[in-house]
Amino acid sequence: MKVSIVLNLLNEKRHVRDLLDSLLVQEGPVEILVVDAGSYDGTIEIVRAYAEKHPGIRLHQHPGTRGETTNFGISQATGDAVATIGGDCIANPFWVSELRRSLRDHDIVAGKTINIGYHAFEDLGRVELFHRGMDISHPSASMAWKREVLDAVEGFDPWFVTAEDIDVNLRAVSMDYTLGVNENAIVYHRTKGSFKGFFKQAFWNGWGRKQLTMKHGYLWSSYKPTRLIETSKSIWAVSRLAVAVLGYLMCKLFETPPEGGDKSKQRQSRTERSRLLFPGR
Repeated sequence: MKVSIVLNLLNEKRHVRDLLDSLLVQEGPVEILVVDAGSYDGTIEIVRAYAEKHPGIRLHQHPGTRGETTNFGISQATGDAVATIGGDCIANPFWVSELRRSLRDHDIVAGKTINIGYHAFEDLGRVELFHRGMDISHPSASMAWKREVLDAVEGFDPWFVTAEDIDVNLRAVSMDYTLGVNENAIVYHRTKGSFKGFFKQAFWNGWGRKQLTMKHGYLWSSYKPTRLIETSKSIWAVSRLAVAVLGYLMCKLFETPPEGGDKSKQRQSRTERSRLLFPGR
């Protein structure tokens, strides 16, 4: 099974070398599709240099939301399955082989993500979201889908700021595709290196969770309340939750549901609000 690894990158100069080095040693057949979303920090030059030395790496430039740029990468992919990994991640050498092994039994596979960095951020868990008995909230920093699944759900919804991966999994599971977990498909994810980045991420994660309810309706019954308590035992966890709730409420006040309105204007207004809330973005 040929696996197409789609990278959605934006200003990852600090991390992209480590990421690409970790992907070049994966078991083939593999292709690496880098889709740059508008980097201005030198990321493109680094990827271009790698692509000149390694024919398996292809560079594309397609600015847009995370869903839009990922969809473009999928449209260029030739593999039987598509895998995604974050721009600030490092893949274990057996990552692809383990994903490929699990794709024999499942339509979607979630790997294991290990946080590395500031220890207080490393220990923070996530609140799972279940649908039809499957956890659909695994991060796309370590995920793979059979190509037929992404074709059936028509890719990622470009309306989402975050949580576009949860949305695509929810829709796929609703169509009776299966989602499995392989804890041996390991990716090492760098936690945010600053408090600003940490809280910014929490805010937009809360925004994305509200977008999910705007699109799919009531979802709170799919969460486990005990997990919310379990993942809120430290000051950082409580702070993250508070900022995420703020993002959730701001989305409720300002976001336009996906059924109506000009989506390009919606994306532009979100960018303007982000710059207002987080100067220097």
